[in-house]
Amino acid sequence: MQIIDAHHHFWDIERNYLPWLCDERPVLFRYGDYSALRRNYMPADYRRDVGRFEVVGSVFIETEWDPADPIGETEWVGRVAAKHGLPSAMVAQAWLDRADAEEVLAAHGANPLVRGIRHKPRAAAGPDLAAAGIVSSMTDPSWRRGFAMLARNDLSFDLQVPWWHLGEARMLADDFDETTLILNHTGLPSDRSAEALARWRAALTMLAGAPNANIKISGIGIPGRPWTVADNRSIVLDAIDVFGPARVMFASNFPVDSLVGSFETIFAGFDEITANFSQAERKAMFCENARRIYRL
Repeated sequence: MQIIDAHHHFWDIERNYLPWLCDERPVLFRYGDYSALRRNYMPADYRRDVGRFEVVGSVFIETEWDPADPIGETEWVGRVAAKHGLPSAMVAQAWLDRADAEEVLAAHGANPLVRGIRHKPRAAAGPDLAAAGIVSSMTDPSWRRGFAMLARNDLSFDLQVPWWHLGEARMLADDFDETTLILNHTGLPSDRSAEALARWRAALTMLAGAPNANIKISGIGIPGRPWTVADNRSIVLDAIDVFGPARVMFASNFPVDSLVGSFETIFAGFDEITANFSQAERKAMFCENARRIYRL
């Protein structure tokens, strides 16, 4: 099975400033203690983690690099790709509600390695706390003005929010239907209670009604527990059922998801869970959808 890994990271924290990895004070993180990530992670490390799997391409996703220098990460990744042959493409950093958004998006759009942008909108702490119009959220007029500039720069958008904001995401997808939207980390189904999972699936179903919306299945580890097929089978199958095999991409989220499992564990798990799908459907989810959506 050939794989295009649709979501991974590299970083060199000896040379570059990533606040969440470099600052002494840790940030609140969904997997808890992330001190094991406070080390350089470069293509040689990634290839070692990949092991026996045939990764034929990959998509680098912005790493919350120094927000004062969003172009700096793009330039650095370009040098990494030229030297190491990975990544095949990248999703860059931009702050859609900042005054420099137009300039930054134009620069990213002109870069041959960049396919899209990720800017994590502000999210509520729980499903019953979301409110419209919050600064830096998907309903913030300034944030939406920045989002409106993506299409003119031929840029897609990687969206990372918990599932209780997917109603706003559906409005965004409908209002800007010329922009490809890619939901990161399966909509973050961290609460595995029956009630929460039913609401998560309903939120996915709402977003999937927009034809320009896609989903990456990754980032589904449970804090404090090793990644297992038993824990994640229903999550994977529900996401595929909702979006259909033509709009699903599998991804490692490495090295972040190394906190919950090895690359071998995670991709062997995806392989096992999808064993009953057709060869064409599996090829699409593991490789060809990423090739098409990220224009590799």
